[in-house]
Amino acid sequence: MIVFAASDKGGTGRSVTSANLAYRRALAGDDVCYLDFDFGSPTAAAVFDMPGALRGVEGGGLHSYLQGRTTEPVRTDVWAETEHEVLRHRPAGSGNLVLLPGDRSGGEFTVGPDTLRRCVDLLLRLNGEFDLVVVDLSAGRSYAVDLALEATSRREMRSVPARWLVYHRWTRQHVIAAAGLVFGERGIVAGGVTRGHDEELLTGAIRFVRAAVPDPESPLWSQVPPAQSAWMRKCDQDLDVLAADLDIGYTRLLGSVPLEPVLQWREQLITDEDVLASRIANMETLQALEELSRKLTDDESWGQP
Repeated sequence: MIVFAASDKGGTGRSVTSANLAYRRALAGDDVCYLDFDFGSPTAAAVFDMPGALRGVEGGGLHSYLQGRTTEPVRTDVWAETEHEVLRHRPAGSGNLVLLPGDRSGGEFTVGPDTLRRCVDLLLRLNGEFDLVVVDLSAGRSYAVDLALEATSRREMRSVPARWLVYHRWTRQHVIAAAGLVFGERGIVAGGVTRGHDEELLTGAIRFVRAAVPDPESPLWSQVPPAQSAWMRKCDQDLDVLAADLDIGYTRLLGSVPLEPVLQWREQLITDEDVLASRIANMETLQALEELSRKLTDDESWGQP
């Protein structure tokens, strides 16, 4: 299965959450491949603690491959090349975890027939090799999003299961922006239909993920003044209504990740040791990530029989 990770804005937690989901699936035994299609800022390797590709690689990355400058993109084995102390000791029973980074300073680029052909070929080969392929797309209606929509509309890709996660923070501006990215006049659904996608099928393959969601009932906010607490609860209720009005409410929600200090300050993978041993991360965050990773391929969570 291929999962495309999209967001209308930067700073939504798209990359760090997607990387954590990929990590969780690999821990569970799946072979997972992570593609950094954030062409303007290919920094997924930073989440995996891979110093050789923190801002992309010097040639041979996904930019070079898609533009025909190399016949194969660079592959990096996360377990073998990370500097994360926990990840370097690959757990027994875990699956492969491979990153395909972008090129350093690669930038956005237009999508032509040759680029499309290379993209389709790559996705087909990776889908045959891995249990899960996660494609981290540039924010907004980018060339990366257009390329994903164009590639998945090709006849040879129609038998490949593909789903979309759209990330947003739990704020008024982000809720409005996420709804516009999907359902707007030039949004993902409209762009997909223009390229030959079935509107109902494409819409059914899209779910939303709320990131950095504060819980007014949590101990973190228990000491705030009563007036501030009441205001926060009112904002939370208003956002629920707004999300429902924009058709990105609970029926289209795959899950939420709570506000997590570790992710706010470092944007890293949350390991079991971070929660159970050093206790720098919260159990609620770990549980939310585990639940999201399970739902990625759970048909019932996507309203499918």
